[in-house]
This record gives sequence, structure tokens and C-alpha cells, in this order.
Amino acid sequence: MNEENFEEKIRQEIVGDKEKKEKENMEKNLHIFKRYSFLLIVIFLLAGSFFLGYKKGQQNHSSNSGNVPLENAIIENKTSSQNEKVDFSLFWKVWDLVKEKHIERNKLDAQKMVYGAINGMLSATDDPYSSFFDPEESKMFSDDIAGSFDGIGAELGIKDEILTVIAPLDGSPAQKAGIRSGDKILKIDEKSSLEITIDEAVDLIRGKRGTSVKLNVLHDGDQETTDIIVTRETIKLDSAKVEFKEDDIAYLKIIKFSDDVDVQFNSAMNKIITAKSKGIILDLRDNPGGLLDKSISIASRMMPKGKVVVLEENNLGEKNSLYTIGGDKLSSIPMVVLINEGSASASEILAGALKDNRGLTLIGEKTFGKGSVQQLMDLPGGSSVKITVAKWLTPKGDYIMEKGISPDIEVEMTNDDYENKRDPQLEKAMEIINQNH
Repeated sequence: MNEENFEEKIRQEIVGDKEKKEKENMEKNLHIFKRYSFLLIVIFLLAGSFFLGYKKGQQNHSSNSGNVPLENAIIENKTSSQNEKVDFSLFWKVWDLVKEKHIERNKLDAQKMVYGAINGMLSATDDPYSSFFDPEESKMFSDDIAGSFDGIGAELGIKDEILTVIAPLDGSPAQKAGIRSGDKILKIDEKSSLEITIDEAVDLIRGKRGTSVKLNVLHDGDQETTDIIVTRETIKLDSAKVEFKEDDIAYLKIIKFSDDVDVQFNSAMNKIITAKSKGIILDLRDNPGGLLDKSISIASRMMPKGKVVVLEENNLGEKNSLYTIGGDKLSSIPMVVLINEGSASASEILAGALKDNRGLTLIGEKTFGKGSVQQLMDLPGGSSVKITVAKWLTPKGDYIMEKGISPDIEVEMTNDDYENKRDPQLEKAMEIINQNH
């Protein structure tokens, strides 16, 4: 099957699935890809890579690090029913064969081969959240976490084997150009995205500010694809901001849980207190997450000290509760929470904690469903590795991986809403918050 036929087949399957669902239930005809069965790869090169976890350098290496004769290493295979041993010398045998036999052996980059082997090892864990960053990627990752990078400002993933937009960042070039959560990207500058990796897609989409990239996308609910040209910019976005609606209702949006979210959230919180707001609409929509400790810090401003924010479960099945640390100033103010399919990881933690502890009403659409914790560790030479170290559960013990958190009041955003800049989810939140005071 050639590339064009393959793409057409994909498009027809998507459209066919939509038509089937319309016949079964007309009320669900606008979101045919709501079931999250895809692998979330946190895209640090485009949107500022947001990960649920914490950074921890690992600088203490033994003096003979790197000098261990790995060709003699025998590793225990934990998954084998016969408890067999794996002879790691196989790796070196293949390494030597490649150096000896490969037609391009004189052009081989040994360092690149090592990085590739590490990526292959992590890929074999079948965990999309564990990944290796070479020195250049590590620097970009750090820049993204700090909130400044060049790109289009969209977080991507793989859904049903198709490159998919998880969420465009608020105010980003992607959002301004019309990219939406749930969009399927079928082509990048005329190159098919259907058989390329996330990293390859990132390389094609990311670029210097002022340059453009053409994306062929299929909006959720549409039958035809659309070409969207996005001009890349240096992305420097706020982590949190507040504005005031009618009747002094505070609209508080958390965009990402990055390094600077504490400072920006505290500033917004003080404005809310000074204005003596009668209610708060907390918007976590299209928030792809970020740092675990930041979600706990923000939760501590909204709940009394000592409340469980999240449960962590390690590889032994042991659960550890993480609590609010104090600093609550907002728990006495009525609040509702907006969520959607772009709400992931740390934003899901906060939404779950507020629902379980304060009984707050969640409005919008089901969240993404990421229930794991990653730890970032520095490696020699400027590289780093991010490894899943735990699962997380809501305070009441709900494991949300892949299933997400469902809203108490479901309100969908239609294509017509997007095109006419209407926000029925926010309107419903205003209605509910006004009823509560």
C-alpha cells in the first residue's frame, strides 16, 4: 500500500468510526477519539517537556565507573519462569560484528550507537514515559522546564498509532494558528507522519523562530483534513494567571507546573484575596502537567495542611501518602474546576485532590489519564535519563492511568464553539459558581 493510499485509509477509518458513533449516539458525535489508548510521549522539544516527577542529580559515580568489563557481565532475567541468566556479551558480539561487517563501518558514530542502544533498552520496557536524553536534548529539556524554547508550543503524543496533539499551550503559535487538542497530524511539510517516531516528528516540527512549518491535520469531528501553517516563535509563557469576571469571580488558569509556577500562582492568589473574590474558577484545561512537587505546593494553597494530595505506589506495592505542606489561603472561597482531555499528570493530581478533599465540582471533559511518576537523573557527559519510579493514585485510591478523571458535569466543546470562540464550559462554571454564593 503506497503512502497516499495508507493516509486515505487512515482518514476513512477515522471518518467511518465517527459515522458509526453518530448512529449509535448523536450526543457523542463530536469527539470520536475520546478513548485514550495511546502512548503519551512527553514532547520536551516542542511544548516544553512537562513530566510528572522530580529532578534528582546522580553525580556520585564510583572511580571505576565505565571501566567494568561488561562483556563478562551475566544478568539475572527476572521475568523468566526458569530464572535464566542473560549473557550480556551478546551485545558486544553484535557491536563487533557491526564494526567489522557494516557497509558504512568507516562512517559509524560510536557515541550515537551507544545512545541508540540506551534508547532501545528503555523502549523494551514498554513504558512510554521512560526516556533517555543526549546532552543536546538534556539542555533543551532544561530550557523547556524553565519555560523558554523555540517551537510551535504544542504537546504531542501517539494515539491509535497516529501523531496527535495532546494540548496546544495557551497563547502559543500552535493555538493561535488553530491547532486544537485531539488534532491528528498526518503530514509535516508534505512528509507523512504515519510511520515516523515522536523524535523524528519533533525534529521536523521544531525550528528557529521566524520559520514556518505546514501541518496537515484532521480536527476532531471533521471529515476532511486541513493544512495549517504555524510560524515558530520563542515560547515564553506564564505558568499561572488570573483575571476577574463579573461579580468579582476570579478566573484562575494554571498553564503548566514548571519551575516558576509558585511565584506566578502566589501573585495571582494575592490578587484574588485583595479583590475579595466571591468565587474561583480554576482552569486546568490543556495543562499537560509538570513537576510533582509543584502540584503539591499549589494544592497546599487550596487545602488545609495535612491533607493527602496524592498516593505514590512503588514497585513493591507499598503506598506513600504525600500531604499538603501549609500555606492555605483559598480553601474558604467557593471554587469549581475546569478539565478536558488536555489535562494530564500534575493537573490531574490537583483536580483529583481537590475533588476528593474538598468535594469540588469538576466541569468539562474526561482528563488524559497519566498515573505514573518519573524521576530525572543526570548522567556523565551531560546526558540524562527519565525513569518511571512509581504509580500515583488519587487520595481515595483511584488509579487513573489511561481512564482519566471524569467530570461531574460534562460539557463538550464543539467545532462550532471553537470557530466562533465560544466557551460553554466556562459559561457553565460561571453558572455553578454563582449558585454557590
